[in-house]
Amino acid sequence: MPNTSVACRALALLVVVALDACTSRHPAEVVRRFHAAEANQGVAIDANFFYAIDGAAIGKYDKRSGARVGGWSDSSGRITHLDSGVVIGDELYCAHSNYPETPMVSSVEVFDTDRLAHIRSIPLPQGIGSATWVDRINDAWWVTFANYAGKGGEPGKGPETTKLVRFDREWQPQESWTFPTVVVRRWNGMSSSGGVWVEGKLYTTGHDARELYVLDLPVSGHELTLKAIVPFESEGQGIAIDSGEGLLYSIQRGTREVIVSKLPTVGE
Repeated sequence: MPNTSVACRALALLVVVALDACTSRHPAEVVRRFHAAEANQGVAIDANFFYAIDGAAIGKYDKRSGARVGGWSDSSGRITHLDSGVVIGDELYCAHSNYPETPMVSSVEVFDTDRLAHIRSIPLPQGIGSATWVDRINDAWWVTFANYAGKGGEPGKGPETTKLVRFDREWQPQESWTFPTVVVRRWNGMSSSGGVWVEGKLYTTGHDARELYVLDLPVSGHELTLKAIVPFESEGQGIAIDSGEGLLYSIQRGTREVIVSKLPTVGE
C-alpha cells in the first residue's frame, strides 16, 4: 500500500515549487497616485482621462493633474454594482451585476465619455455568474462571470466555477474558460475582479490580494494557463492598461486612490 502521507507531502512540494517559479521577484513600481472619491470598484482610462468607478457612480479625472472634471451617479436604483470598465472609442463599458443579490443578473452599462452620461444597457446571459470585468480585443468582447463561496454566491457554485467568456461583436457567447486552481485558491473565497489583455497576455486581479495573475489561453482544454504572479500595490479590484505609456492603473479602496504603476515585464 502506498504511503499516502509521503505522496501528499511530495505533491504539496511540487505545487510550492511550481508556484514559486511563477512568482515575480519584481513588483509593479508605483509612479503616481491620485485621490478619487469614486475609486471603490475599478478604473478605466483613455488618452486624456481616467474614470474612477464606484457601485453607482463614476468620476472623470484629468490623467496628468488628477483634477476632477466630471461625474455621474445613479439615483434611480437601477444601477447598483458597477465593477471594472474599459473605454472603447468614445464610450465607457462597465461590467454590472446585482451583487450580492441572487439569482445573479448581469449587464454591461455603457456611458458617453465626453458627457459622462449613461446611454444604454447590454443584457448578459444569466446562470453563469456576476459580471465583474469586460474588455475588447481581436473583434471580440471578453467578460468574466464571478462566483463566490460566501456572500453573493449561489448554491453549488463556488469560485472555481468563475468563467471567462468570449462574445462575438453582437454579444453572442462563443467560448469559455475556467481559472487555474492555484489562482482560485488565492482568491480566498472571492473571485476575479479585474482583467485586461496586453499583447496577448491576460492580466487579472482577485478581490483583495496585492497580486496580478498573468494568464494565457490554453493550447488545448478550457482552463487558463498561469504564466506569472506579480506583486503590486493595490488590493485587487478593477485595473486598466495605458499600453502607449506602459502603465498600469489600479485602485486602493481603503484610501480612495487611483494608483499608476509601471507595467511589469513578464517572460514567456
